[in-house]
Amino acid sequence: MAAPPVRARADYDYLIKLLLIGDSGVGKSCLLLRFSDGSFTTSFITTIGIDFKIRTIELDGKRIKLQIWDTAGQERFRTITTAYYRGAMGILLVYDVTDESSFNNIRNWIRNIEQHASDNVNKILVGNKADMDESKRAVPTSMGQALADEYGIKFFETSAKTNLNVEQVFFSIATDIKQRLAETDTKAEPSTIKINQPEGGGANGQAAQKSACCGS
Repeated sequence: MAAPPVRARADYDYLIKLLLIGDSGVGKSCLLLRFSDGSFTTSFITTIGIDFKIRTIELDGKRIKLQIWDTAGQERFRTITTAYYRGAMGILLVYDVTDESSFNNIRNWIRNIEQHASDNVNKILVGNKADMDESKRAVPTSMGQALADEYGIKFFETSAKTNLNVEQVFFSIATDIKQRLAETDTKAEPSTIKINQPEGGGANGQAAQKSACCGS
């Protein structure tokens, strides 16, 4: 059975697939849990392969169903997760502000996205664990902002523990994707009108089609 289109069900206007990408231990699962369930746990459980949760939000009077996939960050699972880049509309690139290597690896993750994801996928950079003591911080806010500016994407620092900016991150990327989908719909409308030409054969039909195209 074919998968339902992006806008198909009565209980939502848009279905948006998001992906959480980043090294192991940066807090992807905690961000997902905080946003979807409003909870936080200090116990660390490594995600094996893929996990996902769903939350429906409202934006500009539209119901947006977010399907958020949490990928394992370990190198050995990377082959599993590449298939999940396909079909992703938005990707959250997550690093740990207390772990410089997780920040440096963001460039590798972006290369993965460029290889496996759609060209028009929305991206957002997330520096997690911003609640940690400044003495433990390894990546200044300015470095995160500079990297985001380099790639032309938005940047947030978050804390799954204190709920700092968690809602803002997901709402921000969902807003950008909804706008992109709406613009795509608008652009598609004229071509839909052209396709549904009255049936007509021969030269008259061709002339009518040419006239419609030129007049549009």
